[in-house]
Amino acid sequence: MMTTEPWNSGCHFGGCHTDQRNTGCKGPIEACGTGRALRCLDLLNCLESCEEVIRTTVGDVQVPRWKRAFDLACVLFTAPGWAPLMALIALFVKCVSPGPVFFRQERVGLRGQHFGCLKFRTMKVNADAAVHQEHLRQLIATDRPMTKMDALGDSRLIWGGRFLRSSGLDELPQLLNVLRGEMSIVGPRPCTPFECRHYEEWHRKRFNVLPGLTGLWQVNGKNNTTFRQMILLDLYYALHLHPWLDCVIMWKTLGVLAAQITESHSGVGAPPAAYPSNLKKKQVPVA
Repeated sequence: MMTTEPWNSGCHFGGCHTDQRNTGCKGPIEACGTGRALRCLDLLNCLESCEEVIRTTVGDVQVPRWKRAFDLACVLFTAPGWAPLMALIALFVKCVSPGPVFFRQERVGLRGQHFGCLKFRTMKVNADAAVHQEHLRQLIATDRPMTKMDALGDSRLIWGGRFLRSSGLDELPQLLNVLRGEMSIVGPRPCTPFECRHYEEWHRKRFNVLPGLTGLWQVNGKNNTTFRQMILLDLYYALHLHPWLDCVIMWKTLGVLAAQITESHSGVGAPPAAYPSNLKKKQVPVA
């Protein structure tokens, strides 16, 4: 699964050491199963310098038995906590907005299989998704930071919807997707079929692992990264499946969620100058 070809920057995939450009990567990248890669000072720069090899390295990946066992253990062990919380959130959504409690959307999962991804509904019923799709298309084409449009405000969000989204509570129903084996706790975020249609061939290699609720992308910049960087992080994770790496990502996710909640309440996130005017007028949040 690993390769030892040298990189133009001096990096060796499977043994990435700081090169003459001082990217900050201090240890063997292949040791990320022990969490060392997450301590790299500039993991994205290191991956970008190795992009060509990563594109050709990731092949079909069998879902390890430990991953399924790990997911089931985590979900079932924490059920006394998340099950009552889900019931409270469901009651809240029902009280503040007419319509269904859950939002089911078709997503692309392992090896391109489609499945119904569950979320708590945070937007008003029949909200238009056309501008959201255009936003996604431009993010893929322009390689600009994947800023979520929640930060711009959206009149179509239900009361309290912004908090549910920034805290990740709207995605709690995806634990049911994990139980069904359609998702994992850690993995690339599942994309929509619309987004998938705009993928290049090497982008589709992210489908070689189970999609997840959180992942390497979420704890390494997330909305400050570009689409291409997100794909590189997803493929890197696919090459380094390890239970300890999953544990580290889950732990770091807690800090990321706390920062998102703080940012949401502080009003950080004015629309970047590069946003087209039509996206400023009709603000549709990225799922």
